[in-house]
Amino acid sequence: MRLLAFLAVALLLTVFNAQAQVYGPYDGYDDYGGYGYDDPYSPYPPPPPYYEPAPRYQEPSRERRQPSTQSARGTIVIATREHTLVYTTAWGEQFAYPIAVGREGKQWYGSTRVVSKREHPEWRPTASMRQKNPKLPAVVRPGPRNPLGTRAIYLADGLLRIHGTNDPSSIGTNASSGCFRMYREDVEELYEMVQPGTQVIVQR
Repeated sequence: MRLLAFLAVALLLTVFNAQAQVYGPYDGYDDYGGYGYDDPYSPYPPPPPYYEPAPRYQEPSRERRQPSTQSARGTIVIATREHTLVYTTAWGEQFAYPIAVGREGKQWYGSTRVVSKREHPEWRPTASMRQKNPKLPAVVRPGPRNPLGTRAIYLADGLLRIHGTNDPSSIGTNASSGCFRMYREDVEELYEMVQPGTQVIVQR
C-alpha cells in the first residue's frame, strides 16, 4: 500500500515538473533597444536609421524681378546677360521672370515672333544631339523627365523655344542649347498671356 502511495506521489511530481517546463510564446521583441522592431504589432516605431535620409527636393523659390527695360506693348524682351525675360502686355503691364539662356556659342540675338504654343510638349532631340549622345531617344514623352517641362512657346525659326524645365537649378545660368528655360509656374503664367504673333526681341 505504501509502495502504491509512493508511486502516486512520484507520478504527480513528474507531471508538475513537466508542466513547469512548458514555455509561453516568445515575447522578447525588445532586442533592438526596446523599439519592437521585429514585432509587426508593436505600438512603437522602428529604430531610427543609421544614416540621414536625403532631403526631399524642393524647387527654388521664384524670384520676382523688376523690369529693367522698356518695350513696346505686347512684346517679349529677353536680356541675355541679365538672364531675364520681360513681357509687356497689350495694356502696358510688365512681367519679369528669371530664365536660363544658351551656353557660350549657342546664344542667338535678334527679333523673332511666337508661332505656336503647346501644353505638355514632347521633346525630340535633334539629329546632332543624338549623334553626340546615341543613348538619347527619338522622343521624350511628357512627364518629369521631359526637359521642356509643362509648357513650350515656339519661336519663328522652328528651333528656339521658351519653355519650362526639369532642371530648375539651371535658371539664372548659361545652360541650354539656345532655348530659354523658365520655372514651371512662370512659364505656365506666361503661356496663358502670350499669343501667336507676339514679337520677341533677344538682346545681349
